[in-house]
Amino acid sequence: MTESETAVGPERRAELAAGLARVRARIADACAAAGRPRDEVTLVAVTKTYPAADVVALAGLGVTDVGENRDQEAAPKAEAVADAGAAPRWHFIGQLQRNKARSVVRYADVVQSVDSVRLAAALDAAAGAVRDRPLDVLVQVSIDGDPARGGALPGAADPQRGLGPVAAAVAGADGLRLAGLMAVAPLGWEADRAFARLAEVAAALRADHPGATVLSAGMSGDLESAVGHGATHVRVGSALLGMRPALR
Repeated sequence: MTESETAVGPERRAELAAGLARVRARIADACAAAGRPRDEVTLVAVTKTYPAADVVALAGLGVTDVGENRDQEAAPKAEAVADAGAAPRWHFIGQLQRNKARSVVRYADVVQSVDSVRLAAALDAAAGAVRDRPLDVLVQVSIDGDPARGGALPGAADPQRGLGPVAAAVAGADGLRLAGLMAVAPLGWEADRAFARLAEVAAALRADHPGATVLSAGMSGDLESAVGHGATHVRVGSALLGMRPALR
């Protein structure tokens, strides 16, 4: 990409700065209400469908972490952002097919959506082949335990999708580091109910894996509740960047 394709105009930069200020204020207020230090919560800017220029601008405004959910969009975007001189920490947050593992491990610093032993094995093999350090992994957990949706299943004995087996597979992989959990509040659940349940699951995981301290939860509409229940990372898109462009 040319420099003009990775730079935003002054109007867009002002929009992003205003959105960032609002989101940072919400996080600060949520931390204060929960009695937590502000620096315990990291903002992950969810930039799917937004251009590389927005990511470069956000990095210039101090955003350190960026989330993407489709490899076919994220891989070229990460390359363009790097070419423009910005170096955010990239989080892959979407459902990941095993055949995309080799691509994702080349640019992602964190994969937040591991929910099966098979996917953990694929990422481990890919990371070992192309990376010089372990890949941070969050196990995506299904709060309501519905096997029809994504997420490892708490308390389940399923050897492929049970939370215990998935976490153990990640923790035992040379190319991966078990950093913690990620979850999305299920449809129809109040945020406080969902994130209270997630906090229980996270506490149980840390009993077996004390280093798994990251808890990625909360988005534009429910980040306050997530912070109140211990989230260390919140994933914010529309509240930060504005209305999302239509998927192509």
